[in-house]
Amino acid sequence: MNLLRLNHLPDIASCGADTIIDVRSPAEFAQDHIPGAINLPVLSDAERAKVGTIYKQDSSFMARKIGAALVAQNAARHLMGPLADKPGGWQPLVYCWRGGQRSGSFATILDQIGWRVQLLQGGYRSYRRLVVDKMYDTPLPHKLTLIEGGTGTAKTRLLHHLAQAGAQVIDLEGLANHRGSLFGARDGGQPSQKMFETRLAAQLENMDPTRMTWIEAESSKIGARVVPSALWHAMRDAPRIEVQAPIAARARFLATAYADLTNNSGRLHDQIDMLRPYHAADVIAAWHALADEGAWEELAAGLMQAHYDPRYAKSMARSVTADQVIALDDLDESTLAQAAQDLARRVT
Repeated sequence: MNLLRLNHLPDIASCGADTIIDVRSPAEFAQDHIPGAINLPVLSDAERAKVGTIYKQDSSFMARKIGAALVAQNAARHLMGPLADKPGGWQPLVYCWRGGQRSGSFATILDQIGWRVQLLQGGYRSYRRLVVDKMYDTPLPHKLTLIEGGTGTAKTRLLHHLAQAGAQVIDLEGLANHRGSLFGARDGGQPSQKMFETRLAAQLENMDPTRMTWIEAESSKIGARVVPSALWHAMRDAPRIEVQAPIAARARFLATAYADLTNNSGRLHDQIDMLRPYHAADVIAAWHALADEGAWEELAAGLMQAHYDPRYAKSMARSVTADQVIALDDLDESTLAQAAQDLARRVT
């Protein structure tokens, strides 16, 4: 069995492992994990809590004894299940929270079978320290250009078209699973802050810092997720390209882009109600009526004109002026694709 010591994030990808195995409990794995890892817990959430209680209330000896029995049972289940078809040349990398008893016990069993096992020294914590260093403690070397514009100007779709045109793109809203506005929640909810940072660090690590990277201009928070300071500082200093489009085109785009919300009447009405502190009761009532009628474009236009556009104009007055403006007559996919190709050619 070999120990893998992490000095840089790419060390994981270059270690040669066929499978990365996280043996922590399901709750720990859901909070955050190394990208690409599978979860084969040697202790379930309930079993981990039980062993911890025995450790505090009885003794460390009894906790280790009972823990070892549970680990053996769970390891046997994994060997008879997910690992049953692994050939003799299979090479796993195993880790737990800090590279201690849970991963050590499981790695020893795999090693005794004859597989070429690597054990991550320091466990998940060693990986997490590198993520924190990259996202908070070290200036990013990447060249960024920001795409900004009012609500409904299809900035995220433009980013996707830039990616299709061969440009480097970071989709922060995709990584945070949130569209960045009051109406921006998506099915599945947001990842934890740690998971958001892990996803972001992994994507940045795979990008060429000498090439331009396109990213949407966001506030410092996307839903409940905070943009890490290293990226936020780089974004604040980056050049900006503003997208402009007629209100009708933006309303048409939003009516399609937010189909998940327009198809959920109860959720839509709840979101409209969250605007009550900012608008008069008759305005809120009118928006509810439009929602009941299914007048999505009219509702989107009203929300933009009364709520989002004034706030965008206010934020723009406090921010750096855009270096370039692109005005689009419509936000059809073909128009966005052409705009992306033009931008990718002009900005390198």
